[in-house]
Amino acid sequence: MYAFTLERPQALADVQKAVAAGGKPLAGGQTLLASMKLRLSAHEQLVDLGACAELRGIRREGDALVIGAMARHAEVGASDLVRSAYPALADLASRIGDRQVRQMGTIGGSVANNDPAACYPSAVLASGATVQTTKREIAADDFFQGLFTTALEEGELITAIRFPLPQQAAYEKLRQKASHFPLVGVFVARFAGNGVRVAITGAGNGVFRHAGLEAALSNSFTPEAAAGVAIDDSGLNSDLHATAAYRAHLIGVLAQRAVTKALG
Repeated sequence: MYAFTLERPQALADVQKAVAAGGKPLAGGQTLLASMKLRLSAHEQLVDLGACAELRGIRREGDALVIGAMARHAEVGASDLVRSAYPALADLASRIGDRQVRQMGTIGGSVANNDPAACYPSAVLASGATVQTTKREIAADDFFQGLFTTALEEGELITAIRFPLPQQAAYEKLRQKASHFPLVGVFVARFAGNGVRVAITGAGNGVFRHAGLEAALSNSFTPEAAAGVAIDDSGLNSDLHATAAYRAHLIGVLAQRAVTKALG
């Protein structure tokens, strides 16, 4: 690891100043610090967001749940508010990575990094959530733009994520046992009057919605409806862990399991 300085500003305004001056934002550090240790990236100044109270907290606002960017996975998973208002989201958070990752990783860091196999982006996209930043609000459908790419501009920071609350929702994944990232993860969310949204992670070069599953499940929210959807494997990942065809098969199977789980 190359030498660097570390700042821990407590006010959001001071965080923004430090980042504007060239500091690299540090959320949970699960990706950034690992890359720095391997000398794959070098930053002269890190700006630790952990001391900024304005980036923390979980609250309900009407029919939505607002989660601060620095809320850690373990905090979201254990929150009584999240577990009662959006149990599928709490379940997802409680199964990310391992215990150490859940104690350090943050929702804002995960969403900003947009790893193609991360769990949180599937919840954000399937929920039709809104990403709140230091500059604006970004709809989930506009936020994720492919492999490690988002709509965030230089110096723009996520402050919170606003999740509309669905009637029913569930997340299912098949984990790669060494990394704990999902080979495929499927988040299904059913909303009153707005149909069903289905987001897939781990299968492509970034999180994406599946129009076929959404149409079938909006018409009939049953495992049988999901089973009747043909999953095209073109454009899906194929690597030493799984072929594209196997990932396509997993999408169908996990979608059925997620619907079954959502129905209770």
